[in-house]
Amino acid sequence: MSLSSAKQAAKEKVKQIHDDMLTREESSTEEYASRLIDALEEWIKEAAIKYTTGLVAGSNPVTGNFTGKLE
Repeated sequence: MSLSSAKQAAKEKVKQIHDDMLTREESSTEEYASRLIDALEEWIKEAAIKYTTGLVAGSNPVTGNFTGKLE
């Protein structure tokens, strides 16, 4: 899956966290930050790497410059 196709779900999750924190009588910036970073991490893990060229393995560890992008 690409980041763009998972973007709407991530956006809804962030809005849900924000709305939930606004309706509380006591709010915690630590909890907000933790929930937000969890949502962002979940979204970023959906990234697909589009590999073009640049890495060489052979019988050695992979070396070279990665040419490609996250989608």
